[in-house]
Amino acid sequence: MFLRFFGYFFGIGAALFVIGAAVAGYFIYSYTEDLPDYTVLRQYEPPIMTRIHAADGQLVAEYAHERRLYLPIQAIPELIKNAFISAEDKNFYTHAGLDFQGIGRAVVVNLQNMGSNRRPIGASTITQQVAKNFLLTNEATLDRKIREALISLRIERAFTKDKILELYLNEIYLGIGAYGVAAASLLYFDKSVHELTLAEAAYMAALPKAPNNYHPFRHPDRAIERRNWVLDRMLENGYIDDATAEKAKTQPLEVRPRRTGAHLFAADFFVEEVRRQLLGMYGEDKLYDGGLSVRTTLNPEMQKLARRALIDGLLRYDERRGWRGPVQTISPGGDWGKPLGEIKPLQDVPEWRLAVVLSAGEKSAEVGLRPPREVSGALSKERKTAIIPFEQMKWARRWAVGDRKGRAVKTADKILAPGDVVYVETVADAEPQDGLPVYRLRQEPKISGALVAMDPHTGRVQALVGGFSFARSQFNRATQAMRQPGSSFKPFIYAAALDNGYTPSSVVLDAPISLPMGNGRTWTPKNYGGKFYGPSTLRLGIERSRNVMTVRLAKDMGMPLIVEYSKRFGIYDELMPVLAMALGAGETTVLRLTSAYATIANGGRRIYPTLIDRIQDRSGKTIYKHDQRICEACEAGVWQGQDEPPLIDEREQVLDPMTAYQITSMMEGVVLRGTATRVKAVGRPLAGKTGTTNDEKDAWFVGFSPDLVVGVFMGFDQPKSMGRGSTGGQLAAPVFRDFMKVALAEKPAVPFRVPAGIKLIPINRKTGQRARPGAPGVIMEAFKPGTDPTDAYSIIGYDDQLSGARTVTPEADRAIISGTGGLY
Repeated sequence: MFLRFFGYFFGIGAALFVIGAAVAGYFIYSYTEDLPDYTVLRQYEPPIMTRIHAADGQLVAEYAHERRLYLPIQAIPELIKNAFISAEDKNFYTHAGLDFQGIGRAVVVNLQNMGSNRRPIGASTITQQVAKNFLLTNEATLDRKIREALISLRIERAFTKDKILELYLNEIYLGIGAYGVAAASLLYFDKSVHELTLAEAAYMAALPKAPNNYHPFRHPDRAIERRNWVLDRMLENGYIDDATAEKAKTQPLEVRPRRTGAHLFAADFFVEEVRRQLLGMYGEDKLYDGGLSVRTTLNPEMQKLARRALIDGLLRYDERRGWRGPVQTISPGGDWGKPLGEIKPLQDVPEWRLAVVLSAGEKSAEVGLRPPREVSGALSKERKTAIIPFEQMKWARRWAVGDRKGRAVKTADKILAPGDVVYVETVADAEPQDGLPVYRLRQEPKISGALVAMDPHTGRVQALVGGFSFARSQFNRATQAMRQPGSSFKPFIYAAALDNGYTPSSVVLDAPISLPMGNGRTWTPKNYGGKFYGPSTLRLGIERSRNVMTVRLAKDMGMPLIVEYSKRFGIYDELMPVLAMALGAGETTVLRLTSAYATIANGGRRIYPTLIDRIQDRSGKTIYKHDQRICEACEAGVWQGQDEPPLIDEREQVLDPMTAYQITSMMEGVVLRGTATRVKAVGRPLAGKTGTTNDEKDAWFVGFSPDLVVGVFMGFDQPKSMGRGSTGGQLAAPVFRDFMKVALAEKPAVPFRVPAGIKLIPINRKTGQRARPGAPGVIMEAFKPGTDPTDAYSIIGYDDQLSGARTVTPEADRAIISGTGGLY
């Protein structure tokens, strides 16, 4: 009877087991048949931010949709691992993907919370979080939890624990745009993961559940409470002892958010140009998610010097024009710091501060300085005042109209009034007045400009400034502004001439000329100043920047030759073959013109300007390299005393090296005796050329030492006259001078390299005739073999003068023809 009873229940149990197994099998099958393929985790390449570095390795900028740096598990410190395991999954290394103890605890808590509208808590393991983050969604449903559990079991069978933890620590979102522990360490604490303290690591481990709930500035108390909770879990798990835990709990939450724009001061224009180039080369996805490592050509110290030189030049011009008035006006009474703090300053001009005028008298004005913001972003309660003596604001005459200067002011209260919000800059080494620090009145200049500094041998752009303030205008005047170069284009006219049979002593007539324009009208070019000087050598023509003789020279050569040379140097893509273009009427950029001068400086080899040296992909493979010179012996495995391997330079020779030296020597004369004598103050061998366009709308100076070429431009964004006398020599050349003084200060003085075969012959620089060495006006002129100066010469353009209106006497004609130089 007992056996029959047992058999009866055994049969029922067996049947129920079979049915249950079938149901369970069907249930599992229905959830597993369309599960995501977890094996894709083997090929997983997470979005990684692209990092831009300067030439010396300093980090310049980072670009990403998800700010992430991927670290293999071996590179992640044990402190980080222990903190996250304690906070998220203490049994991680012992369970098989699911923590049943944690699941039971979560069930009890959720049953207790039923009807309370609280979000159900989970018991997800790190493996389950990997499954959810990589393969599923964030929806809080039973269906998703079941699928998550099944995938977790499969992941545990396919991957090692270390690999699962590696995926988790690199994928998890930790707030303020940081994905993964490496990026979070940088963005929260401006440290690598290896530099984090225990308290900092614990705070990071507190963030995965809800980063915004533990924001260090919005919810500091919650953040510290959660951090301390993580420290308690680490203590429970045996990773730290009591004393260490208590010491870490006493630490303040010292979060130092990392800057997310350009990381190097003054590099904004440079970095943005690199970003634009990368976007054009690889597209948005690879730029922001591809983990590129970009080594640029940027010299950080030179970049700062370039910015300072350009800003000083812009301010010199602007202050000569006068004062345009305050930035804004507020009430100077009560707590003036609050309304002043709401006005946004120029963030990339840290030398300046906004200030409100509190009182103004005859000799000075007292100002309240804009309170700084704390790390949290809150306005400081600090209130500081300063003084602006009249001496530091007397430049602020009424704004000039046209070429006329505004009326000078004699007292401070005629310039400033209480409530005026203005920019001020501290005066270095000034003694305090009435116990207050001394500041200078400043105003944002309306004029803009650009500066490019380049290695002429490689085309590597070492500094690039595209305007006064990137925060105010991101338009890059160095690479985007198309401007007329004016006379700074002339060296390429003269180089074409020297390359085609002319010499520095060739004589061109500088006299009035009228040319038909094809529409029934004539064009009559003039020299700056309106005077004419008769027959002049090519050297004198470029030193004094003679327009009329340049037009005659271009007419004699033919514009098709000049068009071809302008393309060869990369200045223009297509230049109109009309004589006006010989005076720089075409439009180009500062970067292109500076690159053309670099070709002259390096002896005639075509260079292509670059802001990027090398690009590597996420795996470290080089996918772009600017330097294309061939080095066949550079792959030697070991050094065995062999000589340094030679580099094979196959770049195009676009100018005869002898011609390059001749035009360089002539441009040295521009600095020593011509339109850029302000540059002599540098005290180094320098060559260059000024440029000024009609109505002084553009002012240029492009020049070089043997190993550094620099281009400077100044002008209004909407071209208009800068005023009579606003020439390249007056505005741009001083910027070049100021920059080169400091850029070359630590470098040895090097003369320009003379190519083999060139002959240096003493000549009179005005007549171009041989002369006795050491006599007044005698210089050593460079001649190619077979082009030595003779006792007689022809005058280019003389036939034009005879056929048109004559301004010379027959006696002078005979003097010219006989070669005595009677007109000089």
